[in-house]
Amino acid sequence: MRQVLPPHLGAGERIDWRAAEARWGTRFPQDYMAFMSEYGVGLIGAEDSIGEIGILAPFPTESGLLPPDDFEDETGNARYVWEVEGQDQEALDINPEHILAWGYTSEADILCWLTSDPDPDKWPVLLFDRQELLVPCTIVPCGMVEFLRKVLLHELDSYSIDFKPEPRFTYWREQR
Repeated sequence: MRQVLPPHLGAGERIDWRAAEARWGTRFPQDYMAFMSEYGVGLIGAEDSIGEIGILAPFPTESGLLPPDDFEDETGNARYVWEVEGQDQEALDINPEHILAWGYTSEADILCWLTSDPDPDKWPVLLFDRQELLVPCTIVPCGMVEFLRKVLLHELDSYSIDFKPEPRFTYWREQR
């Protein structure tokens, strides 16, 4: 990921992962934990684009960049979207309790994990496309960091995601 998106000096979060596991009742993927220690919460965008991807922490962090309840709110939003709109997708059998949000896009997409596997490192990304009414969610068979890398390198053409950064990426956060 560093080759695609170098972290800024001072980025990264100190997260009490035991507390996060207790709060959410699950362990978290190794790539997410490594991402949070390297980059932290914040926004990924392009210099000449208004599109952004927001990365959330499992509970409030020191950054103050994102509202403290975003992780919980986005998880609630994703579960609600599945219950209201996703049930029509007969090919997907998803228990809403197995949906856990880790990010969002400026186009109102919600980026989640499908947590049905007991091994968090095997959780695929579950993409909720808020603009698509016929197929509101798609399982992308890769982890969170690989998903971000593919989005940044335009390798996800077969999936609906409106984030199309050009050609230099920036990562930023508020000063602490």
